[in-house]
Amino acid sequence: MTKTLTFLHTSPVHIATFDRLLAEMAPTIPAKHVADEVLLRDARASGLTPEVTRRIDEAILRAVAGGSAVILCTCSTIGGCAERAGRSAGHPVLRVDRAMAERAVATGGRILVAAALASTLGPTRELLLEVAARSGRAISITEALFEDAWLHFERGDHAAYLKAIAARLRDVAPAADAIVLAQASMADAAALCPDLPVPIFSSPRLGLEAAIRAYRSVA
Repeated sequence: MTKTLTFLHTSPVHIATFDRLLAEMAPTIPAKHVADEVLLRDARASGLTPEVTRRIDEAILRAVAGGSAVILCTCSTIGGCAERAGRSAGHPVLRVDRAMAERAVATGGRILVAAALASTLGPTRELLLEVAARSGRAISITEALFEDAWLHFERGDHAAYLKAIAARLRDVAPAADAIVLAQASMADAAALCPDLPVPIFSSPRLGLEAAIRAYRSVA
């Protein structure tokens, strides 16, 4: 059985994004996509309950049984649970935002976490604090929630979604030394405001780079 790099998504919109990046960065690695929108819906409604966590565990185990060499979870809301499920299964599972968090913490100082979904703020903050503690760096974190932008995403208007995020980033940038985009879907908004005076970190490319390294080390 050919071992795959398996993506666990909570929206099918991410499939095209990661297929494009993988074709650019490592076109010979075989990929498989699993998209479960209900996981995010339930996590937003009730939090990461034991039931939601159980279903994340099951999704990881199914991917392992289906021939995954490495699993990359592209959802920040469930990424921590996915990592823990991978440790329990003894299988490499990466959360897409970990490499982004490491880069942002290395920049140091005041980190602003921008999100369009409230459910991603807590997990992203916890990840940044974990990375900072491990590296011995002092950071301060503030948060900016762009819920109005998410309405565009839900309607399938990705261009309006990115434009709304970019407009809000211009408002919050002066309060930060670095900006972290908490959701993979937000990544392309950075290209709409290249003149911002602070670096903007997003997860898809950095997360996939880490997953490719992991795949090549085990496959």
